[in-house]
Amino acid sequence: MENVQIDTAGLTFDKVWLMFQETKEMFKETDKKFQDTDKKFQDTDKKFQDTDKKFQDTDKKLKKLEGLFTSQWGKLIESLVEGDLVKILNQKGIKVNNTQERVKGFRSGRQFEFDIIAENGEEIVVVEVKTTLSNTDVKEFLEELNYFKEVLPRYKENKVFGAVAYLRIDGNCDRFAERKGLFVIRATGNSASIINSDNFIPKAF
Repeated sequence: MENVQIDTAGLTFDKVWLMFQETKEMFKETDKKFQDTDKKFQDTDKKFQDTDKKFQDTDKKLKKLEGLFTSQWGKLIESLVEGDLVKILNQKGIKVNNTQERVKGFRSGRQFEFDIIAENGEEIVVVEVKTTLSNTDVKEFLEELNYFKEVLPRYKENKVFGAVAYLRIDGNCDRFAERKGLFVIRATGNSASIINSDNFIPKAF
């Protein structure tokens, strides 16, 4: 290792002490710059966190607004369908005379909710209302119909039919619903109509 030769000529204690103090001040300045830089990073990080929180708050508000809109829109479609339901079912030979909306509760370990129930004391039509109807909605509703009498035993002696009502559909799920024995009701404008084929025979559940 090469020896470093330090010229100590002319050095005095006062000079060395002065050099030490100057070096110490340089370190202080450097440390202060590092601290300032770190503070800037912390401030930037806080700004990012604040911005992220604002985005999260905005996202929550948008989801809440979307949920409110979907809920209110769903209720509007339900009211539209319910208003015409007795008439259009009577036209198909199902002589119901009164309706109930939002029948819900908990029984036999199941939480249940049925959008509309139309009845006449003997026949029951349970209606699932969707803004946009999909095959998944139809399958889930069929499962609910299978335990309808279990959760609402007051209807156990009645003949129960099912119906799906919608404003829009995904694919051909209306035809799928008909093949499964369900009435298919389309909401259009200010009215609702049953669009099953003329030879349709509803399935009793």
